[in-house]
Order: sequence, then structure tokens, then C-alpha cells
Amino acid sequence: MTAAGQPGRQEARRDGLSIGAVLAQLRGDFPDVTISKIRFLEAEGLVRPGRTPSGYRQFSPADVERLRYVLSAQRDHYLPLKVIKEQLDAADAGVPPPAPVPAAPQLPRRLVPLGDGCDPAGLPAAADFETGPDVRLTQEDLLAQAGIDDAMLAELCQYGLLRPGAAGFFGPESVLIARTVKAMTEFGLEPRHLRAFRAAADREVGLLEQIVTPAYRHRDADAKARADEVVRELAALSVTLHTLLVKAGIRGVAGD
Repeated sequence: MTAAGQPGRQEARRDGLSIGAVLAQLRGDFPDVTISKIRFLEAEGLVRPGRTPSGYRQFSPADVERLRYVLSAQRDHYLPLKVIKEQLDAADAGVPPPAPVPAAPQLPRRLVPLGDGCDPAGLPAAADFETGPDVRLTQEDLLAQAGIDDAMLAELCQYGLLRPGAAGFFGPESVLIARTVKAMTEFGLEPRHLRAFRAAADREVGLLEQIVTPAYRHRDADAKARADEVVRELAALSVTLHTLLVKAGIRGVAGD
């Protein structure tokens, strides 16, 4: 580790680990990591393993430590890869890294029961944009887990804040959306006031689709992995931008 508290780059690489061995070491702490993900991080310059004369990758202990740092920064601090790379480059150069972009609230990887890892309002702590299990919730499940009644659920659906699937089930984010809206109603807002959030989200989704759809059409697994990573990066950046724009607007209203 460098003085900045971040992994530096090891110069000499001998008897390194294969990419499969690195994956085996990382899987315990990062179950979603894949060989394609490691290759993508290498392509982005976040890790630079050595090569055997025949071209096989050889990862040093410092490379594995570097990968752990990158994956932790994404999962725990929601930082875009560009910011993580700046921090690592600064650590490699022996200078303090630049101040990170402010963390933004993000979608949950999985549902968190009330009282387990929640904030005082009962809302789960922010997580990243990684996709988790495809959870399907019945209306009764949603009402029980979100703590709302039929009338509020009807309003959430009426104004497009919740959208059940064709079979009538709700997705894993539905509980958090419902809880968030419920918390906002305590400040005098109603679901009908929040239609603009849905419209803005739909516009952002449409914009992201234009960028990544061509990549998803490729049969190459690496291309799809890169597309997944681009989606997560752009989604995180869009949330950060939205948060900063709202913050700037509120400051203007307050006259700061």
C-alpha cells in the first residue's frame, strides 16, 4: 500500500497468478466478478498484469490488491471508474489523489429488510447498480414490505411511479420506490407531484439505450460485459448529475 492508503503498482512480476486464479481469490468477497469484468478493468488501464512469453496474463499480489481496491470502490463508495483510475494513478505517482466526485444515491443490489442496514427513515442504504436476483413480488408482498396501503399503491401505479409486469408482479426496486415516496409524503408531497421523476427517468433510460443497445446486439460475451459496465457507469453519473443539479437549484432558491 502507498502512503495515500491505496495499492500501488508492482514493477517486477514473476510467477504470477492466472486470471482464473485471480477470479477464485476475488469471488469470495465479490461474487459478481467475472473474467470478462477483470479483462474490462485491464482494458481501461486500472490493472496491468504481466505477460508470459506466450502471452498469458500473470497477475502479481499487487495486481490482486489493486483489483480489490477497484471493486470495493465501485461497490462501497459508488465511484465511477474514471475517478478510481485518477486515485490509483495518483497513488502510483506518490502524490495525494484528487478529491472524489460526491457519492450519489443509487439503486439497491437486493432488497434489505426493514431495520437491517437501513437509515433512520427505514430506507435501505444506497448500493450500486449491479443487478441481483430477479425478484418478483406480488401486490400483497409489496404492500407488506413497503408499509403502504392499497390506496397509495393505486396512486403509485396511476402516476407511473410503479409499473407491474405483464403477469402482475412487481420488480425488486418497487419496495424501495414505494418507501421513498411514502417518506416524501411526510413532507406534504403526493404521488401526483412526482410524475416528473418518472418522466425524467424514462428520458434517461432512452438515452442510455441509444448508447448501449448496439453493444448488446453482439454475441461476444466481452462486448456484453463492457456494455453492462457502461450502463452502470452512465447510470451512476446520471444520478450524480441529477443530485448536483438539484443541489445547485436549491442553493439558488435559498439565495446562497
